[in-house]
Amino acid sequence: MAQPDPSVQAEADAKSLQSRKKSLWEILNTPVQDLFKEGQLVVEDGDESDVAFLGLGRDKPVLEGGEKQSWLAHFRERLARTRSQFADSITRLAKGRTKVDEDMLEELEEILLQSDVGVKTTDDVLAHLRAEAKKRRFLPEEVLPTLTEYLEQTLQSEPFRLVEGKLNIFLIVGVNGTGKTTTVGKIAAKLKIGGYRVMMAAGDTFRAAAIDQLAIWGKRVGCSVIQHHEGADAAAVVYDAIQSARAKKIDALLIDTAGRLHNKDHLMEELRKVHRILEREKQDAHVECILVLDATTGQNGLRQAEVFSKSVPLDSLILTKLDGTAKGGVIFGIKRELGIPIKLLGVGETLGDLQEFDPKSFVQALFAQDDSIEVSPTAKVS
Repeated sequence: MAQPDPSVQAEADAKSLQSRKKSLWEILNTPVQDLFKEGQLVVEDGDESDVAFLGLGRDKPVLEGGEKQSWLAHFRERLARTRSQFADSITRLAKGRTKVDEDMLEELEEILLQSDVGVKTTDDVLAHLRAEAKKRRFLPEEVLPTLTEYLEQTLQSEPFRLVEGKLNIFLIVGVNGTGKTTTVGKIAAKLKIGGYRVMMAAGDTFRAAAIDQLAIWGKRVGCSVIQHHEGADAAAVVYDAIQSARAKKIDALLIDTAGRLHNKDHLMEELRKVHRILEREKQDAHVECILVLDATTGQNGLRQAEVFSKSVPLDSLILTKLDGTAKGGVIFGIKRELGIPIKLLGVGETLGDLQEFDPKSFVQALFAQDDSIEVSPTAKVS
């Protein structure tokens, strides 16, 4: 029997790998409506592991070699506006200087504040750099890598995971315009890809459009939506959803809520009522309250979080629209001020652009040069 030509086999393997890579990036950028048909996930032969990369709630395939480089390059592109305002400005600041002095640190302070890092975080950063300068000969070109390492250590994240064998209830809150309803729909789709039984509750009864939007998501990804009429009591919707989810042995119940201005006391009182019903009816369910913040609002997002935390206990954050702002530095201020873990980042319109937050990947995508970006070996990227 003739032995296969090794060169022919190598060429075939290379073509197969190239095709798989192309498939991965096509899938990452595929509109949700093309991933699901009549509520069922559409997966072509050979694409199963790539589609699994879009899922949520379980560990993902770890990217290797060129794939992880390409993914981070894609991530860098999404962060282009923040990168230009923040990282590139710091790089330019160091050029032509021979020492780190107070003039340089004052200019760095201005860059950090303009990027919405926040006063307290900026003070911490400058104190750290001054301490480094006292310990050793500290060169201007060392400022960026030192800053990168420090900021990475300040961030906190937790993977988006479900408690297996229990009903998991996620109450999604935030002000108007943060993208809560769309985010709820995307999380539902990603959990479905992860293999979970999912239900959504249309707790935004102020807007008929929000109820309709969630119904469209439910039909699209094949999960039930509990809804009442416009103007109904949101707490009643939540009550019915919990009972239905428990009866149907649902893994994850995602509760959308009305966008409410954080300075409107009566709206915040309604949110407290919803949370009281949830706590009363949860039994042994795992409950998590997630605040959705719009990154384009910068430091105002911190004020929103402070007010919401007085009405409901905030367990984690989702930061959306990070691709549309030069104020992405707010992510560092959020950790410094609130101490609440960031679980998901929204950096675009597609399902692949709602990603689990990994500090190392985020900081590297923000600061690293093209030839040095890499994914943390332990990072589970989604």
